[in-house]
Amino acid sequence: MNWNKFHLKSLARKLIISIAVLISLYVLLNLIFPLPDKVEYSIIITDDKGEVVHAFLTKDQQWRMKTDLSEISPLLKKTIIEKEDKYFYSHPGFNLISIAKAAFSNLIHLKRMSGASTITMQVARALEPRKRNLFSKCVEVFRALQLETRYSKDEILQLYLNLVPYGGNIQGVKAASLLYFNKNPDHLSLAEITALSIIPNRPSSLVLGKNNDKIIQQRNHWLQKFAADHVFSQKEIQDALEEPLTAKRRAVPHLLPQLSYKLKRQGGTTIRSFIDLNVQSKIEKLVTDYVRDLKLKNIHQAAVVVIDNKTHKVISYVGSADFHDTTDGGQVNGAAAVREPGSTLKPLLYGLCIDNGLLTPKMMITDVAVNYQGYTPENYDRRWNGFVTMSYALEHSLNIPAVKSLHALGKDKLIRALALCDFKQIRKDRQKLGLSMILGGCGASLEELTGLFSCFASEGIYVKPLYGGKDTIQKKMRILSEASGFIITDILSQINRPDFPLQWESTEHLPKIAWKTGTSYGKRDAWSIGYNQQYTIGIWVGNFSGLGNPELSGANVATPLLFKIFNTIDYDNNGDWFHQPATCESRIVCSETGLPPGPYCTNLVSDYFIPLVSPSALCNNWSEIIVSPDEKISYCRVCMPANGYKKKMYKVIPPEMEDYYEIHKIAYQKIPPHNPECEKVFHEGAPSIVSPLNGNEYLISKKHPEPLLLTCHTSTDVNKVYWYINDQLYKSCQARTRQFFFPEEGAVKISCSDDKGRNRNSWIKVRYVDW
Repeated sequence: MNWNKFHLKSLARKLIISIAVLISLYVLLNLIFPLPDKVEYSIIITDDKGEVVHAFLTKDQQWRMKTDLSEISPLLKKTIIEKEDKYFYSHPGFNLISIAKAAFSNLIHLKRMSGASTITMQVARALEPRKRNLFSKCVEVFRALQLETRYSKDEILQLYLNLVPYGGNIQGVKAASLLYFNKNPDHLSLAEITALSIIPNRPSSLVLGKNNDKIIQQRNHWLQKFAADHVFSQKEIQDALEEPLTAKRRAVPHLLPQLSYKLKRQGGTTIRSFIDLNVQSKIEKLVTDYVRDLKLKNIHQAAVVVIDNKTHKVISYVGSADFHDTTDGGQVNGAAAVREPGSTLKPLLYGLCIDNGLLTPKMMITDVAVNYQGYTPENYDRRWNGFVTMSYALEHSLNIPAVKSLHALGKDKLIRALALCDFKQIRKDRQKLGLSMILGGCGASLEELTGLFSCFASEGIYVKPLYGGKDTIQKKMRILSEASGFIITDILSQINRPDFPLQWESTEHLPKIAWKTGTSYGKRDAWSIGYNQQYTIGIWVGNFSGLGNPELSGANVATPLLFKIFNTIDYDNNGDWFHQPATCESRIVCSETGLPPGPYCTNLVSDYFIPLVSPSALCNNWSEIIVSPDEKISYCRVCMPANGYKKKMYKVIPPEMEDYYEIHKIAYQKIPPHNPECEKVFHEGAPSIVSPLNGNEYLISKKHPEPLLLTCHTSTDVNKVYWYINDQLYKSCQARTRQFFFPEEGAVKISCSDDKGRNRNSWIKVRYVDW
């Protein structure tokens, strides 16, 4: 009895030691030969409904698309397990009974009749392909154990469905179902699943689309076997038997090429975009047809971005008119390309000016020649307009008022706002940018501009557009007040403006929108960006080569396409328009200045303003002047006589506007010259030298020298001025006339004296260069 107990203890000890040795050996082998389970999958891009719209080959040139667990339907799981491995959920990765049966069968027939591979072993073989022999089978058993200890049964089944070969370069049930049946695996029928399950055993001889009759025979054989084993109901089997097999190899979807490449860089295997494929298809056709006509004018490309203003998701993205067009770089992504934005930044500028208390829609800006340290902007038509309101300046996209407004605001505030709106090139170049940026002297993309304009539709709040993939966190930043956003929208929604396309004849079908156009320097880029409560749509038209074209303008080339797209995706929209917020009020202002009326203002209009922000100073457009009875001399309080004078109201006109009136020979009421005997006249009112600017350095080409301009502002009582160069009289002339001179190299002193003896000096540096 004692001997038996001793014997049992000895056996138990040996068993424990054996198990410990086996476990230790497995752990050691697992460390020495780690599981090669790193699988590269094809990157696929889907639309907003999860349908595959684009896919990329793996590095080994395989279509190996990852099937998610959610895509493995109960029908797919049941069919595959029943056919391939009935005991999948009960064995440890290998089936000893099946191995024994297979070994006996192979021994009897003296050849390989069965491999007895479980689903787990098939995954091991797919991960590490080997010649089929006894050693390879032992390796498969070891790898199967590794798989079972690392993954759950469902995950192993998922690996199997991702790696199983279906002929050619197609691997995995997702790639096979998409390329043969044009559907996702969770939509496959019993007949389709069974047909696919046959292919891996003979992938070279059973090819869908070529050997469908043979595949049907094999499929029906397995369906009848399922029926005999009562795996499925008789009706399910009968329906599957009667289902025709029309599968054939289809092309992989290659829609949204530019957006797909953009999203691919985010990483991941299945990247979901927010593209509405129905909207995308309509817009792509519109762009293709529209550019086909433009090619007759040597304009070859266009790009479009559409944002849903409710969700801030990009629902349509067209990077070029034709991705496969090699004549003008069709594979370039025009939506992401950085180009000159033209006048498209002006709405943001004026919105910031409103928020900073500098302007209201009816406030006057002088549209006359200006010079900012040598920078002399011009309007598009190279004309001046004199006094213009802010709303007129924006509607007509005038350049000089925009530059003046940016100078008053400070370019850093505009740059800061654009940086908050993710303008990458502007953020990068912020130290180099100047006043010209408001006229397009900077870099921006259609993506960035469309995102910027969507903030006008979102009460002045910028929400970073979502393209898909990892774009889940929506960055929100207030750029403008709700009031200024509404005011800008009200201005941009006016139809009676010069940038309304002349050839557009379907205004009655156009949903109400606000829009802004832009044309870059040299007419290389045409922009038009519009929005309403539903959508923000950005349009770029031009040539990727950068070739300019005299026909290219935002109004006549880009805006018609903008209207066509709105007319297609938001046809006859009668929805609500933007409502005036409580923070935006109306007031009566003087029509001549845009300021609250003073005691002498008679022409009044209504204007929007922001309480406690907008300018509140009363209009001082008129001033009481003491003049002689014949109105030929004016007096100040110092020199006015005791009697023999009268008081008269005169309109106050800035010196630059007096110059404008004089140059254009526009009659205006002049204040009489000041009393020549007044002592005060000799101490105040010296000429102001406008050009050249004091302290500047001027570079002049030796090959093609150009003279420097001499101009000044004087008081109204001055008739004649005298110009001195380095204290030598150069020329005398009438006040407000322009003179030119060629300076000597080095330091140059410039003096201007008026006929009252008042003088002003400025100093410049001149350098001649080999240009």
